Amino acid sequence: MTPGTNPSFGALQQVDAGVLNVGYADAGPPDGPAVVLLHGWPYDIHSFAEVTPLLAAGGYRVIVPYLRGYGTTRFLSDGTPRNGQQAVLAADAIALMDALGIGTAILAGFDWGARSAGVIAALWPDRCKALVSVSGYLIGSQAAGAAPLPPQAEHAWWYQYYFATERGRAGYSKYRREFSKFIWRLASPQWAFDDATFNRSAAAFDNEDHVAIVIHNYRWRLALAEGEPRYDDLEARLARSPAIAVPAITLEGDANGAAHPDPAGYAGKFTGKYAHRTLTGGVGHNLPQEAPRAFAQAIADADCF
Repeated sequence: MTPGTNPSFGALQQVDAGVLNVGYADAGPPDGPAVVLLHGWPYDIHSFAEVTPLLAAGGYRVIVPYLRGYGTTRFLSDGTPRNGQQAVLAADAIALMDALGIGTAILAGFDWGARSAGVIAALWPDRCKALVSVSGYLIGSQAAGAAPLPPQAEHAWWYQYYFATERGRAGYSKYRREFSKFIWRLASPQWAFDDATFNRSAAAFDNEDHVAIVIHNYRWRLALAEGEPRYDDLEARLARSPAIAVPAITLEGDANGAAHPDPAGYAGKFTGKYAHRTLTGGVGHNLPQEAPRAFAQAIADADCF
């Protein structure tokens, strides 16, 4: 497998899991150790298109789901709230594991996916054999989101404030591809992706629930949108910033243009076997797609901790 060859997944699978019918890729031996790879915004499962065959060749069963609001994942009921809060995204991954009969898995992701993987590792450690998280510890709360940041840090979250407005919702709906490509360039300023690579992922944003999920996610963070009451207990536990005790490796790219915490600030949240790696050479926010071998290696190494 040569990084940069722009591979695609084969035929995707669909399964009812919780409130969703989830679209996912399933690669590698069915009886291999399970790895669940979780993407972020505005990306999709193709962030792991080169990571997946590397892991499958190593004997892992690799599950790569579209998050709610992306690709072929759909809600089973029109009446289900289009909720993007952090607890529900993690609960979706647990529901998928249940539907596939996966008791425990290595969880790995970036952006939204790293947060969800971290939530599972913190709240359901029996379901998480090991964790690989880009940008480290991303669990948050509405209370934390209410705290003002220095101006330069606030500037990095400009799109969150844009999405807080109805103009932002309308703008993202109308220009979601242009918006997403702009975010890709800001978040990975040294990644020379081509139009074919972007368009392959951007097709996932045509999901009918995509805009609603994205807008709710960012408005919920600022307490401008309510979550579902049935997740209140989980969010209360997450608001206490629980430690992560499962074996973990955190990764960061040296050219990550998105807002991200300093590794020194979150190292203490990992109380089990732990290592941090900063990748050099202009690696940006979409680390699995920009440095697939390093990401796959981190998963194999975390499995051996």
